[in-house]
Amino acid sequence: MRTKQYFVYMMASDSGVLYIGVTDNLVKRVYQHKNNLIEGFTKKYKCHKLIFFEETPDVISAISREKQLKRWRREKKEFLINRMNPKWEDLSIKWELI
Repeated sequence: MRTKQYFVYMMASDSGVLYIGVTDNLVKRVYQHKNNLIEGFTKKYKCHKLIFFEETPDVISAISREKQLKRWRREKKEFLINRMNPKWEDLSIKWELI
C-alpha cells in the first residue's frame, strides 16, 4: 500500500516574488500555477517556477512547515532555497506536466 505524500513548495516569479504552498499532488499543483488555473497570488505575480520543495507523509507536519516558512525572513528562505537549488532553476522543467 502506497502512503500518502504531502509537499511544501516554493514558486518564484522571474522578478523574484516567492510563494509558499502545500499540496498532496505536486505535479498537478505546479501545472495549475504555470497555467494560471488558480486565482490569487501566483496568478497575479506570475509565480511559475518551482524552486524548492520538501516531502512528508504527514499533512499536519506539512501545514506546520508551510506556516513556519511563511514566517521566515526572506534571507532565511533564500538560504534554504540555495541549499537545494543554488541556481534557482525550475525544478519541474523536465517533468511531463499532465
